[in-house]
Amino acid sequence: MPSTALDSAPWRATWDEVMTGFVPGLPSLEDVIACAARDPRRILDLGGGPGVFAERLAARWPSAQVTMIDIDPVLLALARDGVPPAVSVLEADLCDALPAGFDLITAVMTVHYLRPERIRALYRRCRQALTLGGLLVIADLMPDDGLPSVMDALNPAPGEAAAELAWAQWWGEVAEAPEFAQLMADRADIFRHRPPANFAGSVSWHVAAARSAGFREAGVVWRDGRHAALVAV
Repeated sequence: MPSTALDSAPWRATWDEVMTGFVPGLPSLEDVIACAARDPRRILDLGGGPGVFAERLAARWPSAQVTMIDIDPVLLALARDGVPPAVSVLEADLCDALPAGFDLITAVMTVHYLRPERIRALYRRCRQALTLGGLLVIADLMPDDGLPSVMDALNPAPGEAAAELAWAQWWGEVAEAPEFAQLMADRADIFRHRPPANFAGSVSWHVAAARSAGFREAGVVWRDGRHAALVAV
């Protein structure tokens, strides 16, 4: 628990600004998801962070049950303090079994933290967690197959240097805030042996992984620079 009272609103707002700096086209992604998913009754957001995206999903579909999961204690505390009652916040590892019965599963800027074999396993678990005809939406670093190498996708694109700085500054300010002292210590324990993979699989890699997991159809429906969204049915 935070050591002092937590006011999540400013932290969640600046988080949203940082994420938009990395991926300016995120609002258009939400519109694409809305067109593809139509009227989901149950939604699962993977690696939901402070719950900003899950909150938007709940606002778009007020009658839906929205669940978000994450493992980061700092981000979970912000989500639990800030999301509306329509959003359930669960602490869970993406490498563990997922709850089932969802019409829509989303993961925005999440899977690049995982190694390739864990992404493949996650796709299989997502297929098992979806209802018949349900959709999986993965939005992340996903270069075109024409790029010379995957490493090109990891190099910051023009204009992203400011976003990288803002990201580091956000976490620096969190580390200095007394209300996060214990949570930051817990976070260090969790991620000490979990270095981020920084994996940026190509479009064809993600399509093949989704189809290998048993999805009938898979393809890219949205792109914003180095980032793209795969939809699997």
